[in-house]
Amino acid sequence: MRHLHRTVVIGLLALFLGGCLVGGASEGPTSTPPASLAPEGAPPSAEPVPSADLEPFGCDLPMHEDATVARANITDVRIGTHADYDRVVFEFANGLPEMTLDRAEPPFTQDASGMPIEVDGSSFLRLTMRGGTKQTEEGTSSYDGRTNFEPGFPALVHLVEGGDFEAQSTWYFGLRSEACVRVLTLTKDGAPRLVIDVEH
Repeated sequence: MRHLHRTVVIGLLALFLGGCLVGGASEGPTSTPPASLAPEGAPPSAEPVPSADLEPFGCDLPMHEDATVARANITDVRIGTHADYDRVVFEFANGLPEMTLDRAEPPFTQDASGMPIEVDGSSFLRLTMRGGTKQTEEGTSSYDGRTNFEPGFPALVHLVEGGDFEAQSTWYFGLRSEACVRVLTLTKDGAPRLVIDVEH
């Protein structure tokens, strides 16, 4: 009986010590998250697009898309990272604007005011959306979210608005290095979206 009691006590003590070690290990330093994960404070990954809709990446810029409406009000801007590319999504209320995506070189300035804009990175893209704006015809704003993202993704390190003036908006992409891109325009299954993927 005394032998059985001692065995039970030893077993309970082992379980207790094992639990303490496991709990202590969880409080130690954690490893750095993989580069494919968004850093703290970055928005969740942008929604996926069906693979059948994905075009190949292209390195020849500028890229151009025609408008589907005269004025496309921006309602959301999202960023995310995927296995082979980083993604920027502009969502609109009522159609897509005319857009041009081109390479750019600093210094960068704010539209209309001419104030300097700092864009992190070593290679840069400029997105110009003619008729793409957050200013409504009623004088209100269709988008009051972030206009400056610093995600530190594998390719995209900075995304910042360069201005929204006279129904034209400009956005600058700061990249780690020169990269190829893919432009998608989505008009089915939800609000109209302009998707720009930057290849890792």
